[in-house]
Amino acid sequence: MKLGLAAIGAACERLGRPHERLPSVLIGGTNGKGSTAAVLSAIARAGGICAGLYTSPHLISVTERVRIAEEDISEAELDGYLSRVFCAADAAPEVPLTYFEAMTAAAFLAFAERELDLAILEVGLGGRFDATNIAPASLSAVTSVSLDHVEELGARLAAIAREKAGIFRRGRPALVHAIEREALDTLRACAEESGALLHEVARETNLSDVRTGIEGTRFALQTPDRRYAMFTPLPGLHQASNVACAVRASELLAEVLPGLTPEAIAAGVAATRWPGRLESLSAGGRLVLLDGCHNAEGAAALARFLEAAGLAGSAGLIFGAMADKDIEAIAALLFPAVRRIVFVAAPGARAAAPQELLRRAGPFHHDVSAAENLDAAVARLLSLPGTDPIIVAGSLYLVGEARARLLARLSPTRKHEAPVP
Repeated sequence: MKLGLAAIGAACERLGRPHERLPSVLIGGTNGKGSTAAVLSAIARAGGICAGLYTSPHLISVTERVRIAEEDISEAELDGYLSRVFCAADAAPEVPLTYFEAMTAAAFLAFAERELDLAILEVGLGGRFDATNIAPASLSAVTSVSLDHVEELGARLAAIAREKAGIFRRGRPALVHAIEREALDTLRACAEESGALLHEVARETNLSDVRTGIEGTRFALQTPDRRYAMFTPLPGLHQASNVACAVRASELLAEVLPGLTPEAIAAGVAATRWPGRLESLSAGGRLVLLDGCHNAEGAAALARFLEAAGLAGSAGLIFGAMADKDIEAIAALLFPAVRRIVFVAAPGARAAAPQELLRRAGPFHHDVSAAENLDAAVARLLSLPGTDPIIVAGSLYLVGEARARLLARLSPTRKHEAPVP
C-alpha cells in the first residue's frame, strides 16, 4: 500500500490522461460505497447510458474490478490494458506502481478507449490520496464514515472524514451520508473549504415502509424530485440507505445525463447485482449467506438483517478476518445474533489464524470452535441436525473463497446466479 497521487498521476500522464477523457463519479466511504456504486451502474444501464464501474476488491476474478455496461472486462482485454500500463511505468525514469495503482490506470484506459458516457469509481481507501482521486469527478459521494484503517486514516471520525472529503470538487455536487455528528460537521466544513456543492442524503431524502428479507428490500423513497416505490434485490435495511444515495446521485447527474429518468432509476435499482453482500447461495439443502462485514459497522448491519429476516439466533457462522481489523468490536456486535461460530483463516498473509480468533473473539460467544479450513468448517455445520442457515462472514477474501467453491457446484449456465434453496 502506498497512499499518494504522484505515481498514478505520472503513469496516466504517459498514457495520455485517460482519466480526463470522460465524465466520472467518485464514491467513497467506510461502508456502502461498493453497493452504492453498483446501484448507480445498474441505473445508468437502465437509462441507456454506457457506464464503466471500477470497484475493489474482487471476490473470485480480478476482471470483476473493471465492468463495462454491467459486464466484467475479459481477461484478454485486461491483459492488454495492463501491459500498456506497465510499459508506460517502466519507461525511464521508472514509475513504481502498486497493484491498486496499476489496476486503476488500466480501468481508466479501458473506459476512455471504449468512449463510455460515464466512469463510476469506487474509492479504494480514504479519498484524498487514493489513486482514483486523480479523476476530475462530476459528482463525489461519501456514503458513510466510521472507524476503519485507523493506521492510515486516523483514529478519530473527524480525521477519517477529512480524508474522505478529499474527493470533493469545487463547483461540483458533494453527496454525503454520515450519521455521526463529528463526521458530518467535518464533511460540511470540508465542502465549504473546497467550494463543493453539499447535498446531505439524510436531509434531502426520506425512507419509509422499509421491509427486508432474503429476497431483497422494499421501501418508499421521497427525494426533492419524486416519490418512488422501490425494490432492490440487495437484502438489508442498510441497502435502502445505499440506494437512496445512488438515486439522489442519479437525480443530480440527470442534467448532464438525461437518460437518468425516474423510470430508469426504478428499473436500475431493481436490476442491481452486487455479489458477496448478504448474497444467498445453498449447500447441502441449506441456505448459505455470504457477507463481507469486515468492520464494526458492517457487523451491526448484518446483525440487524438477521433480526429483520427472522434468522437471529438460528444460524451457524463461519468467520474469518484480517488480523489488523477490530475483531473484538465485530464480535461484540455480530456474535450474539448467531447460534454457533466456527473460526477459519481467511486467505492472505494478513489473515488472523483460527487460534488468534479464538483468543480475541472467542469470549463473545459460548459456542465457538476452530476449523483447519473453509471446507472443514462447512462440513462441520452441515453435519449438525436440522436446517439451520450458514453464514460465511468477515473478510471479503473469505467470502470470495466461499463463493467460488459454492458456485463451482452449480451447472455452468448458472455460475453467475445466486439461488435461494
